[in-house]
Amino acid sequence: MRASAKKGLFVALAVLLLGTAALFLVGTTDEMVIVSYQVESPEIENPIRLALVTDLHSCDYGENQEDLLDAIAAQHPDGILLGGDIIDDDIPREKGELFVTEVSQTYPTYYVSGNHEYRTDDIDGIKGFLRSAGATVLEGDCIPLTVDGQTIQICGVDDPEGVGQEAMDRQLAQAAAQADPDHFTILLSHRPELIDQYRSFGVFDLILSGHAHGGQWRIPGLLNGLLAPNQGFFPDYAGGRYDFSDCTFLVSRGLARESTSIPRLFNPPELVILDIT
Repeated sequence: MRASAKKGLFVALAVLLLGTAALFLVGTTDEMVIVSYQVESPEIENPIRLALVTDLHSCDYGENQEDLLDAIAAQHPDGILLGGDIIDDDIPREKGELFVTEVSQTYPTYYVSGNHEYRTDDIDGIKGFLRSAGATVLEGDCIPLTVDGQTIQICGVDDPEGVGQEAMDRQLAQAAAQADPDHFTILLSHRPELIDQYRSFGVFDLILSGHAHGGQWRIPGLLNGLLAPNQGFFPDYAGGRYDFSDCTFLVSRGLARESTSIPRLFNPPELVILDIT
């Protein structure tokens, strides 16, 4: 290879490496953002605001979790939905437990399990702690929440990695059977890839999940997510809003940061705020 060709190749590689480094420098951040969604329904006369927290994985959000707690308080939610993997199986639990204790004492709080909580081999202890802190643990239940005279229903099921798919199927059927069709109904379930199964019951107006971590790497406008657990590369439901003819589906990109060895690219940790109007 002539010297000029070698020089050109070197320059091209240098530009590629510098461009990649710049992309990661600009796109990687652990700073939490607030993502808001509005869902409209004729069943709603008085608006209700909910905060969706998923995939915290016991991560650190400041002294006494004040960064996350203050962000929630500033939004004045009427209730908190915990969409699984609040407690991690590798990171010490204290930060996750502290967060749950604080929000459960301040807001009506509803929880469904995630796969990592089952991986601790102490799911009974985790659920017991949540209940003692004041949270409602959903295991195929459908619970009414009334705010300023407006009643909605919050249903939830366990993660199938822990209870098995057949048990989760039974929980789904049980929750659907409890749902009053005259009230707006939310289903909280950790896994987004099971959306077709959730929709098959035809009773859930809003379905909420996490688990996908936003596909970890994103390129806004081009790639919504590169890789998500149980969905593989280029996942269909990495994060965001998906409108179907019968329901709205929202997937939180979650709050995990130091619990994952792969940096988040153009995919900041997010607190989701839902306005049901």
